[in-house]
Amino acid sequence: MQRLTTPLLRSATRGVLFNQASERPVPWSLCASLADRCNEQRAAYSTPSNFVKIVEVGPRDGLQNEKQVIPTPVKIELIERLAEAGLPVVEATSFVSPKWVPQMGDHVDVLTKIAKKPGVSYPVLAPNVRGVEGAIKAGAKEVAMFAAVTETFNQKNTNCSTQEAMQRLKEVTSTALDNGLKVRGYISCVLGCPYEGAVDPQAVAAMAKEMYEVGCYEISLGDTIGVGTAGSMSRMLEQVLKVVPAEALAVHCHDTYGQALANILKALDYGIRVVDSSVAGLGGCPYAPGAKGNVATEDVVYMLNGLGYQTNVDLDSLVEIGRWISEKLGRETNSRAAAALLVSKARKLQQAKL
Repeated sequence: MQRLTTPLLRSATRGVLFNQASERPVPWSLCASLADRCNEQRAAYSTPSNFVKIVEVGPRDGLQNEKQVIPTPVKIELIERLAEAGLPVVEATSFVSPKWVPQMGDHVDVLTKIAKKPGVSYPVLAPNVRGVEGAIKAGAKEVAMFAAVTETFNQKNTNCSTQEAMQRLKEVTSTALDNGLKVRGYISCVLGCPYEGAVDPQAVAAMAKEMYEVGCYEISLGDTIGVGTAGSMSRMLEQVLKVVPAEALAVHCHDTYGQALANILKALDYGIRVVDSSVAGLGGCPYAPGAKGNVATEDVVYMLNGLGYQTNVDLDSLVEIGRWISEKLGRETNSRAAAALLVSKARKLQQAKL
């Protein structure tokens, strides 16, 4: 179904098109012109693929900030179950110093002990060359590296400048590629920064272009604090797609303000076919205490199923995995779709007993 991102609203009762601002009728000729322009714009970015690749980040991005120590066997089971549910990419762990991220201190055990399913990728985060070297020794086939668009976020998050962050990324990418590994790049704060506020879409495009040119096969555009809207997502993608093809891009949306699904839907309109998400919505937003963090994989798959996209993910299995890991963490799932589906399932079971 086509959607026009204009201030025009069709009135079903009056059978005419109205401008929301003035409440005045708009000629149908103008409507047709606007539709043609929207369709031409969308065609420039669209892809014929009906398949959307889900990159599951729960075991790494979702668990890394948990205060309680998650037993290694639980992490391994989580990764294996997610792969069995049909997820093609499961980010397994992070090769970072336990001093900085204690939760990921078991990265070698996790990566070496999971029963890897054929056809599934298990990338790991490697923030520096030492991390890449450790990942290689543990048998990693793909690493991910990150940098933020804004200077202040890089200083606060990794104690380096943006220029230094990009230099590290280039070093990581070079080392990984020299050893036959694939490299995925993450860009943080593409739609807003907790320190600097609004972010220039052209700055995002410049960083994405640089990552692409140094060898990142895929670049994930992260709304790190979840402040983005469909409008800001559109403006950002307009610039990035001028320098990086849609097939090399992904979106990583946080749901702090409840906008993640809308932002993903907008990205789909622009031909993006890779979406990062976290089972049960694992992973909070450290800059908005109490707010939701990563968009829940269950919610994304439920939406994509309704839109007719293919993911090859078993939603029922995914919901059960989310329930299980949430139980292990001692809380309810953050997935709205999963919560509703679990209630519906429980009601049906109760009715069957009557």
